[in-house]
Amino acid sequence: MFSSKLSTAVHILLYIEEYEQEEKITSEVLADTTGVNAVNIRKILGKLKKAQLVSVKPGVGGSYLAKKPDEITLKMIFQAVEESDHTLFKMHEHPNVNCPVGRSIKDVFDRRLEKIQVDMLSDMEAVKLSDLYQDMKKKLAKE
Repeated sequence: MFSSKLSTAVHILLYIEEYEQEEKITSEVLADTTGVNAVNIRKILGKLKKAQLVSVKPGVGGSYLAKKPDEITLKMIFQAVEESDHTLFKMHEHPNVNCPVGRSIKDVFDRRLEKIQVDMLSDMEAVKLSDLYQDMKKKLAKE
């Protein structure tokens, strides 16, 4: 199972898109809307900033989108906040090579997992922050 960093990062970016013109968006504001500790919000914001998805105004503070929502993909967000090696599935490290299953599991399983990872990241590339924002606006309009 993946961490909640992706959903938290998407929440942050959607909040910034919705309110950056109306209020100063600080880690405390984002902690309130996400229900995530402000320290963890700052860590995620740091990763999003490093990936050039957000910027923070020096001095007065406040977070802003560094790209247009239609230029930010779910894949970009995922790769910004998840671990740096981007290997989604890890093989157990020491299978018994004296066992036929242990000897073959890595070759048998790795290529399938690699394809799943490529497919998943490709699907994530097709989803833009602007798509998620429009979905959010449609949902809110129905309420």
